[in-house]
Amino acid sequence: MHHQHPKAFPQTFLWGAASAAYQVEGGWDAEGKGPSVWDSFTKEPGRTYLGSNGDVAVDHYHRVEEDVALMAEMGLKAYRFSVSWPRVLPDGRGAVNEAGIAFYDRLIDALLAHGIEPVLTLFHWDLPLALMEEYGGWESRRIIDDFEAYCTLLFSRFGSKVQYWITLNEQNIDTSRSFIYAKHPPAVYDRKRFYQANHHAFLANARAINAFHRLVPNGKIGPTFSYIPAYAASSKPEDVTAAESAEEFTNHWWLDVYARGCYPTSAFAWLTEQGEAPVFAEGDAELLAGAKPDFLGINYYFSQAFEANGPDGVGEAGFNTTGKKGSTPVSGVRGLYKTAANPHVATSNWDWPIDPEGLRITLRRVTSRYGLPILITENGLGEFDKLEADDTVHDPYRIDYLKRHLAACKRAISDGTQLMGYCAWSFTDLLSWLNGYQKRYGFVYINRNEQEALDLRRIRKDSFYWYRDLIAENGASL
Repeated sequence: MHHQHPKAFPQTFLWGAASAAYQVEGGWDAEGKGPSVWDSFTKEPGRTYLGSNGDVAVDHYHRVEEDVALMAEMGLKAYRFSVSWPRVLPDGRGAVNEAGIAFYDRLIDALLAHGIEPVLTLFHWDLPLALMEEYGGWESRRIIDDFEAYCTLLFSRFGSKVQYWITLNEQNIDTSRSFIYAKHPPAVYDRKRFYQANHHAFLANARAINAFHRLVPNGKIGPTFSYIPAYAASSKPEDVTAAESAEEFTNHWWLDVYARGCYPTSAFAWLTEQGEAPVFAEGDAELLAGAKPDFLGINYYFSQAFEANGPDGVGEAGFNTTGKKGSTPVSGVRGLYKTAANPHVATSNWDWPIDPEGLRITLRRVTSRYGLPILITENGLGEFDKLEADDTVHDPYRIDYLKRHLAACKRAISDGTQLMGYCAWSFTDLLSWLNGYQKRYGFVYINRNEQEALDLRRIRKDSFYWYRDLIAENGASL
């Protein structure tokens, strides 16, 4: 589809960048903060790359004014961040840690003072350890009440200042790594528990959205989902069917519930046959059907090709956490699909396909199926950046990646997508969960390594200046 008169980015477009609490804040036990599951999990030998953790991270907790000043210098229109649940409720419920609330008040006020819209994510994986130890976190229905109470606290404290809210970040990625690949806490292999934990998260999401609409009627809220568009590896009908199955199980399973309030039919039928479908309680269906997001947050990094996979075929396998290119194995679900290489796209050092048109395809598919506005809440390139002797960082590969993906966004706007904004991942370098600090995403280089915080200097990369200039012209040169 080629447009003779392509549309420009709207003047209200939210040019932004993103982060997450555990990945940037540090201050893991500062001023009354309780432990999260990641504070415990990263201390277990072999869990992360070279034992890296977020105890200090990039020390955003103590450098928030410095970081916001850099955002203002860049000209950001929006900054997406997450609140650490155990920082404001150390036990996950009950007594409020006012020092934690005060930190986010400072951050929000600093952003607003510079004309930057706060985009607040309620949950970005750092579950209070107390709730995991007490009842298993998302595996228990008890978390629905606790999550709603936590969200209600934040709505009441920040609802007058924050317009844009995210409920859950990448529920699909977090739960699959928790229960399918055993890479996130509680690190088990159990597909039945996977689907039931997701069901509880869907219910918690619905309760939070309903509470928000009561308490913050002029705000906007929605979940953020990591969308990986499925391609057929060939035109063979069995490969097309496999790709259709992958699209339903890896994308529709979550977005249909978020936006339509029900599970996709064929996927639910297959899981029922396997004995893995989630168990409903009275009122669940009505709750899911009655909670409607105002927009959908989309995280996009890559597309994936799929081919047929028989009942005795390939099962779930691991993924590349080292940056050693070519080390990602074939992975699949027996009887449904398996991954395949796509010879038409390049890949990063972490074997992620670099496919800007896949972002346009994502936006078109989501728009056509759900008809909701979209906010791109993450998109970026993780690579090995080098600090030069003259304190510069040259990252033309990141500029090229972002330029091509933003050009795809512009084409999607002409295709009819109502695109609210784009939050690049990430503003500063940060802890990349299982990949450590070596996998750098930021516009701002942070001087630290896996084990040592060093001096944590903030150093503007070439991409910092490129994005600054692009924002100033509202993307006109793309």
